Amino acid sequence: MAKIRELCKDIRDKIVDLHKAGMGYRTIGKQLGEKATTVGAIIRKWKKFKMTVNLPRSGAPCKISPCGASMIRTTWQDLVNDLKRAGTTVSKKTISNTLRCHGLKSCSTHKVPLLKPAHVLACLKFVNDHLDDPEEKWEKVMWSDETKIELFGLNSSCHVWRKKKDEYNPKNTIPTVKHGGGNIILWGCFSAKGTGRLHRIEGRMDGAMHR
Repeated sequence: MAKIRELCKDIRDKIVDLHKAGMGYRTIGKQLGEKATTVGAIIRKWKKFKMTVNLPRSGAPCKISPCGASMIRTTWQDLVNDLKRAGTTVSKKTISNTLRCHGLKSCSTHKVPLLKPAHVLACLKFVNDHLDDPEEKWEKVMWSDETKIELFGLNSSCHVWRKKKDEYNPKNTIPTVKHGGGNIILWGCFSAKGTGRLHRIEGRMDGAMHR
């Protein structure tokens, strides 16, 4: 192992000497059998630290490889299971540090309506059909929505690791459906003229009740 380290040091020193002699990265790489990117990295390290040896790293070595980091999804359990199947056993602290290094943070999932493929296609068709409608037409439109409020406690929540702009990415949300007990459903609307009254919905909200 010591001989290998010494050989690597000799190659790095030769790269620096050839660079001082005015040779380019590609030429040095061809002469020494190294990639131009490797030559460039060694020369940049020499320019910055005035040495070519590997500097000591601070802290413990990273246990999660770039391949393992690419498998990162949403919850703690997903992360632990995926990495364990890949042959890496890590603690929650290690996962947390790795995720933060990749620009992610722990956030509560947003709850959005459960949309089937037919719903998505209908929404896209509506947008395309009315894309060029004049402002006067939109002033005649009434927008409505309903929400379910839990009477006893809160709906179960879940935390995910995500970037700021990915809050409504489907994998970072919890689909919701409007059914079940222990809650009330409220319906409201608004238009260009202002907001409408708030109504409590008795029973199940369907198309007939909505109309």
